[in-house]
Amino acid sequence: MAVGRLLRAGFSAVLLVALMFLGSLGVWVGIPVLWLWVGSRIQGATQSLGAAIGAALLGVVVSILLALPVLSWLSRKHAQIQEARGIAPQGRTALESVMVVSATLALMGFAVWFFLLSGSEPVPLGLPK
Repeated sequence: MAVGRLLRAGFSAVLLVALMFLGSLGVWVGIPVLWLWVGSRIQGATQSLGAAIGAALLGVVVSILLALPVLSWLSRKHAQIQEARGIAPQGRTALESVMVVSATLALMGFAVWFFLLSGSEPVPLGLPK
C-alpha cells in the first residue's frame, strides 16, 4: 500500500492503519509475551510446568482468535473509507500489508534480542579445549 494512496484516503484511514499496526504488533509480540508471563506465574504458584505451558498455549490461541475479528473489522472500515473517497482497491488489503510489515519487525526484533541482548550464547562460537 503506497503512502500517497493512504494519505489521499484521509486522517481516519491513516488512524485505522495505525490501529491495525498496533493490533498486529499485539498479536505477534504482546499476546505471546503476556501469556508467557502468565504461564510463569502459574508455574511459580503450582510448580507444574505442564499446567503453565497448557495455560499459556490455550491463552495465546484464545487471545489471538479474539483479536483477529477486531483487526478484520478495522480492515473493513478502512476499505469502506477508501471506497467512499473513490479509491479503487488494489489487490491486497491494508491489513495484509500491515500484518506482513509488523511480523517482519517482530521477527527482526526477536532476532536482535536473541542474538545480541539475551545474555546467553545461542550459537556456541568457542571450540572445546
